[in-house]
Amino acid sequence: MSSTVATRIDVREINPRERHTRIFGAFDALQAGEALELVNDHAPLPLRHQLDSRSAGRFEWTELESGPDLWRVRIAKVQPVTVPAAADSCCSGGACCG
Repeated sequence: MSSTVATRIDVREINPRERHTRIFGAFDALQAGEALELVNDHAPLPLRHQLDSRSAGRFEWTELESGPDLWRVRIAKVQPVTVPAAADSCCSGGACCG
């Protein structure tokens, strides 16, 4: 997916206690097709795990640079896949219900 970088956040310049809050706020403000780019001095794996938990299926994570002194990651917001109600029902088409 091609995405427009709407925000660039240099995490190294943010107080550690405020980092994830600021990143999640920036991600939540993105429209589908937009992305943010993070710059950090270490691999942002804890952030990746938190995004997986809170926004599964709503983002793409692309490593642009991976150390040893600098990490850059693009996080793009994608349109969530919606499942039609009939397809999500155990009784779609009456196959399992009487």
